[in-house]
Amino acid sequence: MIYLDNSATTMPADEVLRTFTEASRSYFANPASLHNEGSRAGQLLESARSQIARLAGDGDAEVVFTSGGTEANNLAVIGFAKKYRYRGNHLITTAAEHDSVRKAFEYLETQGFEVDWLSVDEHGRIDTDELARTLRSDTILVSIMHVNNEIGTVMPLEECAPVIRRKSRAVIHSDCVQSVGKLALPFPDYADAVTVSGHKIRGLKGTGCLITKRFTLPAAISFGGGQEDGLRSGTVNVAGAAAFAKAFRLALTDTDTSAFRSMTRVLHDGLAEEKRVRILSPLDGAPHIFSMAFQGVTGEVAVNYFQEQGLLISTSSACSSKSSRVSHVVEALKLPDDFRKGAVRISFGQENTVRDAERILEVTRQFLQMTKKGLKQHDME
Repeated sequence: MIYLDNSATTMPADEVLRTFTEASRSYFANPASLHNEGSRAGQLLESARSQIARLAGDGDAEVVFTSGGTEANNLAVIGFAKKYRYRGNHLITTAAEHDSVRKAFEYLETQGFEVDWLSVDEHGRIDTDELARTLRSDTILVSIMHVNNEIGTVMPLEECAPVIRRKSRAVIHSDCVQSVGKLALPFPDYADAVTVSGHKIRGLKGTGCLITKRFTLPAAISFGGGQEDGLRSGTVNVAGAAAFAKAFRLALTDTDTSAFRSMTRVLHDGLAEEKRVRILSPLDGAPHIFSMAFQGVTGEVAVNYFQEQGLLISTSSACSSKSSRVSHVVEALKLPDDFRKGAVRISFGQENTVRDAERILEVTRQFLQMTKKGLKQHDME
């Protein structure tokens, strides 16, 4: 089997697994304990935190360890809205965010916040002019993902940040789960806070963090013993934090993005003229994601066929791939009706090669040929 679902999760790196195992054995004590073993665990935890801040480009940054991207996004969106409500009641996000951001904003709407949802074009990009028109003096939070998890679109944060800062005092948050290790991190130049997930960068499930500028922490949204500066109560997963720091370092220093770009380029070039395929990923999108939609065929049918041929792909975001509904991202692209249910996503990882991309092309053409007869019969009825 060729694994092509790396945007859903990646295979953990051997170095990360070794770090987790060694830390679990040697630093098993509770870092909040006052005895020597607790102090040793606490020192390892703070070393991991400092390493992540330096790698993120700001040695003074705050790092809050979480269970992954969803928790970090919830903490950022709900926590910043809660903290800065005294300044205003207006929030901005986009129509193509991950569910962990989108549903957090929907929740805030039920709490009386006013949310503007920026539209996206056929390539999944927002319009900075619309952003400028939407900003107000009482805007307190703008959350714009860096890379779209379903189609790989790169949002223009370098253009958005100056506009936001000129027209408001809003905190800028960016979900960077899909961009870490593939593109330069927008923190701290173009974002005040960013979300990272461990298992997307060859780390472990259940690890991640929210990185913010110094003194730009959100309010707590869960409560308990006050760990992580009171923002994430509960005994801290020291081994997980150490393993996450290792995965973060590897992602920023050892990832060959040019190899990813070569693979997605093979698919762009090879499928550009296929009339029954609508390429959803822009050519200048993230190097590791290629999304397309088949005409007159559901994504589930395509996923099953590809699996029979030894290729593991997905229909959309893994968080909602088992749902039969059309994803909100595909809806936002305003695809023609006969393509809307046919979206699939291919996402490359460190183990993939250009030969895998060529195999995808071969299987795609087989699939189109196989389904061509059924589509013609449907048109005749």
